[in-house]
Order: sequence, then C-alpha cells, then structure tokens
Amino acid sequence: MSRLLDQPDGGMTYASAGVSIAAGDEAVNRIKKVVASTARPGVLGGIGGFAGLFALDTSKYSSPVLVASADGVGTKLEVARQMGRYDSVGIDLVAMLVDDLACVGAEPLFLLDYVAVGALDPARLEELVRGIAEGCRLANTALLGGETAEHGGVMAPDDLDVAGFAVGVIERGHELGPDRVRSGDVLIGLASPGLRSNGYSLARRVLVERPDDLRGPAWDGAARSLGEELLVPSVIYAPTITSLQRQLGDDVHAVAHITGGGIMGNVVRLLPADLDAVIAMDSFETPRIFFEIQRRGRVSAHEMVNVFNCGVGMVVAVEPSSCDAALEVVASLSGQAFVIGAVSAGSRTVVLT
Repeated sequence: MSRLLDQPDGGMTYASAGVSIAAGDEAVNRIKKVVASTARPGVLGGIGGFAGLFALDTSKYSSPVLVASADGVGTKLEVARQMGRYDSVGIDLVAMLVDDLACVGAEPLFLLDYVAVGALDPARLEELVRGIAEGCRLANTALLGGETAEHGGVMAPDDLDVAGFAVGVIERGHELGPDRVRSGDVLIGLASPGLRSNGYSLARRVLVERPDDLRGPAWDGAARSLGEELLVPSVIYAPTITSLQRQLGDDVHAVAHITGGGIMGNVVRLLPADLDAVIAMDSFETPRIFFEIQRRGRVSAHEMVNVFNCGVGMVVAVEPSSCDAALEVVASLSGQAFVIGAVSAGSRTVVLT
C-alpha cells in the first residue's frame, strides 16, 4: 500500500489554485431552505447527497412515459452580469426547461441545475438559486438537486454560466405533436412581454455598445432601464398548457415553444408534412423592445421572425370548436392569449400575413 508524501505545510492548496471549499460549504448552507421550498409529492430526501431521488406515482398512469429536456439561459447571463442582478435569470432557466416538456404534453416533475463560475460568491449563487426556486414554484416543479463547479484559472472570477435538466411524465398515447394537427385547427398565441431567453447575441450587439448603456432608459420615455427591460423574466407557460389539457382534453393538438429560431423556426415544428400554419402578424401585440432592436439595428422583418418571439412565447393548435374555451382558460390564469391564425392545406410552411 502506498502512502502520501509527508510534505510540510505552506505549499500549494486548492484555495490558491482558485477553488474554495469553504465558500462551497457556505453556498450549500445558504440554498438548502430555498431548494426545500420547491418540494412536491414524490421528492425523497433533500440536497447534500450524491443524487436526487423522486418516487413516480405510478397509480396515476397505466403506461407512463418520462420526458426530458436540457437548456440554458444563453447570453442573457451577460446582461445579468453587467447589471449585477441574478434574481430573474433563474426563472428563465426553469421556463426554457419546463415549457419544452409542455410541448409534448408532459407534466414537469423535477429539474436539476448546473452552475459554473470562475470564483464562487455564495451570495450571488444564492440569488441565482432563489430565482430558480421561484420558477420551480410557479411551474409546480421540484428543484431536486444540482452542481456548482468553480473553474478557477479557466473562467474569469465574475464569469458564470448556468444550465438545467428537467424531467416530466405523460401517459403513453396522449403525447401532443404534429400527428394530431389537422386542417382547420386554430392557432392561439400566448403573450410574451419580452425576449424570454433567446436572441440576446443579436439584441446585445444592437442595443449595448457600452455596459453603461444598460443603465440608461430602454428608449426615450421608457419607465425602466435597458438592462431592466432585457432582464424581464420569461413567462412560464407549462401550467397553462396543463390546464388546457385538463379542461379541453384531446382538443389540444400541439404546442410550439417560441425559442431560438423565432416564430418561423418553431411553429413549423408542430406541423405535419401536408399542412401550413397561416399567421396574421397584426393579430397580436409586439412589445416595444422588439421594435427598438429592429429600428436601431436596421434588422429586417424576415430576420426578426427567424430570431425572436416578437410577442408570442408559445403557440397552441386547438380544435376550432374549443377556441373560445381555450381563451377563457388562459384568461382565468391571468394570462393573455390571441387567435393568431389557423392551419390549412400546404407543405409544412409557416406563412405570415
């Protein structure tokens, strides 16, 4: 059996290499109660173990199918870093994850996060995790665990990146998707007050020449700064989709989450090969921030709809006879929805009018 060398104290340490075990312990202690606040039926134990445990209630499903997603927040984090605010980007992370699950009709169960930093700041991590926990509560999803990695000497001390992984469940045979969509279906758009978490590389290039630009008004006469406008958290739509399914049943046919790729690149994903989605762009309100990006960057309309949600964060294809009921469900949940178009015969194309 080998043994370690008997070296004297005073040499290199993990801390001198850029990783603080003490800061890591403090961070875990700070977030324990925050994580516990997201618990839902099925969660077993708490954080601190090597893995999270969740007991699936198989009595609710005769043939359960687990659905998984992975995503991050993207370069919206750079706006958060420059503003010194991390409370809302955690909500964005949850939205990106659970709303993808909702597109196949799955009920989100739990998620895990991964945070990489240059130097661990327990207070900053706590702020971020509080946002993730708030998003989990809004989505009725458990924050089951995660990992924080301190990349000393690789990332700059104030650098931070975050990603997440979510798992949901659906009864086999009840999955939403293109195979359920048919000609005549009504397309309902769920309003998005901002960019959500997509298109920030272009938005920052257009709007932020210097970090100080984030402190000024978003536009002439705006009530909040550009940074505050760009940090508006994503709406979490998953509970709305779940409510629509519960109340309308099979009349909900498909859902598209409008993320990277904008309206054009995502609505097409709910279409079968022989149908088109015809969308009237004047049927919904586009928030001012999108027009600012377009005007100041001289961005074409074609580019805008291929990058941004332009005011519609999710599109739902429903049976025409259930259109009014669907709008009432969204309104009852304090959401805003519009009839933005319909499905018709075609060749799997999104047609904007």
